Amino acid sequence: MILQQIDTPQDLRKLDAAQLGPLCSEIRQYMVETCSRNPGHLASSLGAVEIIVGLHYIYDTPSDKIVFDVGHQAYAHKIITGRREAFSTLRTNGGISGFPSISESIYDAFGVGHSSTSISAALGMAEAEALKGTRSKVVAVIGDGAISGGLAFEGLNNAGSSNSDILVILNDNNQSIDPNRGALHDYLLRITTSRRYNKVKSGVWNMLGDGSFRKFIQRWVKSLKSWFIKGSGGDFFESLGFRYFGPIDGNDISQVTGTLTKMRLMSGPRILHCITTKGKGYAPAEADPLVWHAPGRFDPATGERVKVERSADRYQDVFGQVLCELAERDERVVGVTPAMASGCGMTEFAARYPSRFFDVGIEEEHAVTFSAGLAAGGMRPFCNIYSSFSQRAYDQIVHDVALQKLPVVLCLDRAGLVGEDGATHNGVFDMAAYRSIPNCVVSTPSDEMQLKNLMYTALGHDGGPFIIRYPRGMGEGASWKDAPYESLPVGKAVELLSGSKVAVLAIGPCVGQALKAAGSFAPGVVGVYDFRFIKPLDTEMLDRIAAQYETVLTVEDGCIKGGLFGAVSEHYASSAVRIRIEGLGVPDRFVSAARQKEQRAACGIDTAGIRARLLEIYSSLN
Repeated sequence: MILQQIDTPQDLRKLDAAQLGPLCSEIRQYMVETCSRNPGHLASSLGAVEIIVGLHYIYDTPSDKIVFDVGHQAYAHKIITGRREAFSTLRTNGGISGFPSISESIYDAFGVGHSSTSISAALGMAEAEALKGTRSKVVAVIGDGAISGGLAFEGLNNAGSSNSDILVILNDNNQSIDPNRGALHDYLLRITTSRRYNKVKSGVWNMLGDGSFRKFIQRWVKSLKSWFIKGSGGDFFESLGFRYFGPIDGNDISQVTGTLTKMRLMSGPRILHCITTKGKGYAPAEADPLVWHAPGRFDPATGERVKVERSADRYQDVFGQVLCELAERDERVVGVTPAMASGCGMTEFAARYPSRFFDVGIEEEHAVTFSAGLAAGGMRPFCNIYSSFSQRAYDQIVHDVALQKLPVVLCLDRAGLVGEDGATHNGVFDMAAYRSIPNCVVSTPSDEMQLKNLMYTALGHDGGPFIIRYPRGMGEGASWKDAPYESLPVGKAVELLSGSKVAVLAIGPCVGQALKAAGSFAPGVVGVYDFRFIKPLDTEMLDRIAAQYETVLTVEDGCIKGGLFGAVSEHYASSAVRIRIEGLGVPDRFVSAARQKEQRAACGIDTAGIRARLLEIYSSLN
């Protein structure tokens, strides 16, 4: 096998060009076999194999830099940069990351995980190379979805107005090449990537100088080229100051390497448009790329996916069904998502209420301000964003929603520790970030029924954003489907178990774990309280607890600095109450990829961890 000979890109560059096609096939087969046992983001990476192999074959990595966007498409990059054997540990506890990471490899030029960052990062690197006087090249690889993000536009705008030596590869997997236009585009590509053409062009440009005649010629050439490539997207990129090339077949390794060979000799901002097939080379993934984006475990021979037995409903499914029910009750209800319709459970809502569903693309900031506009216009938007992605929209939540007291319901899916996606996706900073904002309600349900009732409560809430944060995956098994709706008193906690020694103040999935841990003690020793609202905080309950217990232990699925522990400590400090306060939560570090259960155990917020801390506290009291 050719792949077994490739430990570094230097090994790759020793191959004959004729060996690259078979190598790409072997890489795909290895990805499918490995991901069938250890799930990951498969379809995107299958489609980008030729682009990645071509880049490492033509460019002198790691001296030349490749910056990926998000990183869903980067598996081939990991496999041929010294991590072939470690690829089987992808997204596991102690294994390699599912995304490029600076700390993991010298070939990972920039750490990623969130969308639309590659162009800005690559531009910064290109400017750094220029300042150092080096000749290293910088390439950004971005998908057609990610390039719609606001940060990508900002990067394009800045790069296009500069003279930076940056190549942007647009990996467009949302369409196939039109054969009727292929010959014309190939012809234009041969002209515009010709070394002789670019040498002559540079000579003519230098001869013309900076005068008005040169500007006239530039406008004429741009207009002529725009006419030829109109409809391909080239006119748009040319207008931003990029030289546009393509589209080419990004799954044809000879086209990719041939084009990159010529483009590496150029300088200045330029973009290469590659058309690829998501799921390329594996029939089930090509047939349904949405499902095979992250398919879970499957039989590589048949494509049959392994069914996961669920003991409870997933929170995102609860959200989706409740949203449909609320929309049926209230015609003001609308749903907004930044390209996460299936992930957050909005698929059924989109089908039933298409005119009230808005997928705005990968644009979290726009999603929030757009929702604010809907609210200002009399609608009741439920804006669903993954917790870690909502960090990008912090200013919009403050300025456009909270300041104006607009009734936007922000549903933060994937709050807390998310598992295999790791540090870039853990939603652990939301409580600390948003509880400081005036006019803002921050809540977290402890089970499915509470999520249902919090959504119902939020619909009737006026005066600012109502944030509902809930975890990834299955709920606690609470019966919720046929239960009547109940409006919850905002800012009120619930006593679940009374005690006298230690009061456990918990939120979200930690509530159920705290109840189990308290069961190890004699009745009346440990009390458990569900603090479902972190803002406004139930200070009356806190005062009552201080009068009844000797010690308070807070337990949360978020960062312990600034979250529930911080809020409780602040209240007791300001009220001069003398009570021992301890906290369990996500420590002051980024938590690496592992199963969600393993992450929670490592942070001490599972049943065993809470029980161990309670034993320490109880022993110190006697």
